[in-house]
Amino acid sequence: MRVIFAVTLVLAAWSCSGEAEKAGGGRPARPVPVAVATAVKKTVPVNIQAVGNVETMASVAVKTQVGGLIVDQFVSDSQDVTEGDKLFLIDPRPFQLALAEAEAKIERDHALLEKAEEDLARYARLKEKDVIAKESYDHTLAQARTLRGTIKVSEAERDRAKLDLEYANVRSPITGRVGAILVTKGNVIKANDDRTLLTINRIRPIFVSFSVPEKHLPDIMARMKTGPVSVTVQADGEAASETGVLSALNNTVDTTTGAIRLKATFQNADASLWPGQFVRVTLSLDTRQGVTAPTQAVQEGLRGSYLYVVRPDNTVETRDVKVYGIVGGEAVLDEGVADGEIVVTDGQLRLSPGAAVEAKGKTGGDADKKPGAGQDAAKADGASVGKEGAK
Repeated sequence: MRVIFAVTLVLAAWSCSGEAEKAGGGRPARPVPVAVATAVKKTVPVNIQAVGNVETMASVAVKTQVGGLIVDQFVSDSQDVTEGDKLFLIDPRPFQLALAEAEAKIERDHALLEKAEEDLARYARLKEKDVIAKESYDHTLAQARTLRGTIKVSEAERDRAKLDLEYANVRSPITGRVGAILVTKGNVIKANDDRTLLTINRIRPIFVSFSVPEKHLPDIMARMKTGPVSVTVQADGEAASETGVLSALNNTVDTTTGAIRLKATFQNADASLWPGQFVRVTLSLDTRQGVTAPTQAVQEGLRGSYLYVVRPDNTVETRDVKVYGIVGGEAVLDEGVADGEIVVTDGQLRLSPGAAVEAKGKTGGDADKKPGAGQDAAKADGASVGKEGAK
């Protein structure tokens, strides 16, 4: 009986304790530790970032125009050549013989023509005196005219032989760099052979081709009217960058991608840009004012970009923001946050609107350079601000 009474007292005490705790609302939630930064209004450069592809200004597949044995080779793999440099020599002897034969025919025909013109002059005098028949004079006249035509044909054959002899010396049609030698000395090749001897690419200067979303087209066209547009490229793994100018704008927008193709020209004096190489492109347009915040503060949700702003009572609220671009690890915001407001840069996963926070670190708006989700989201749109965004 005493045991039953004791158990009843314990259960009653536990029940009363639970009700009291429920009525009191329990302990208040602990503040969430977060890292914060200050949003700062500043003037930033307006750039457009993209991925580009290096292209040659000219590429020539060198083939033979005459056939024969390749008796000499003056070039090697990856050699720089100048327009007019000798590349190969095709056995010139057949063309030299053809030239000598054509010149001999011309000499012979000139001698025959000289004799025919003398006969024609003599026959003309005799015809005036009615000493010879008119048919004899006409025959001599026709013979002289025929020889004049024969000489023109022989001269054409001579010029053709000279041209073939010139073609036997295969020369570089452009200034550039040679690729792999595909047909070497000792091979016999046909005239207009399908085989390519080598390919020459012009790499100084050189093009970089890239695409940007069509929404940037009005800004680019307006900027081009004011003067040369600067373009900077940087290859992966390279610390140095190359600066050039925008040189071409395609005349149509790609309807499948909504992008427009552009080309920039670079002097490429040190050959740091190579045909086919992929590079990061930064197109410089202008400067603008905007509120900046570390890129890791910007999050992506169903409604778009947003971030958490710390209120004076140390609770947070969400703000929808419009990211214009990225500069130096900071997102440039068109709207959503004011100058001097505190934004959360780390610890967002544990937050919800109205949650209490405890700031573990507070930095300036441009102190933290780590890339974040906001940076990736902005780059996916092809826009950026600032040269640093290309690094």
